[in-house]
Amino acid sequence: MELKAHQVNGIKVAEVISDNHVIKSAQDGIDLLGNAYYQGFDKVIIYEKNITPEFFDLKTKIAGDILQKFSNYRMGLAIIGDFSQYESKSMKDFIFESNKTRHINFVETLKEALEKFSK
Repeated sequence: MELKAHQVNGIKVAEVISDNHVIKSAQDGIDLLGNAYYQGFDKVIIYEKNITPEFFDLKTKIAGDILQKFSNYRMGLAIIGDFSQYESKSMKDFIFESNKTRHINFVETLKEALEKFSK
């Protein structure tokens, strides 16, 4: 895993680059947050492909646990992917509500993620 640095209006943003799942459990999400924080990043961007599919099944509570930690530590998070594939109403509502806060963002492109963090 590599953390590629981006600068957006003086904010240091980490883009997670990996060919594998980086987040397979809530603990992995917490470890990512700690790693990014330790390296001086203010925000994190990760791709859907780097997150276990169980994250997107809200019954597992992985998403809630991870996103709560990012919120508690005031570390912004953007997840890039195609979320139209998730047909669960609860998941769609979860994404909609997360995007409203602007702290946790589900977006389609890197450009969109960086734009969200510039506001």
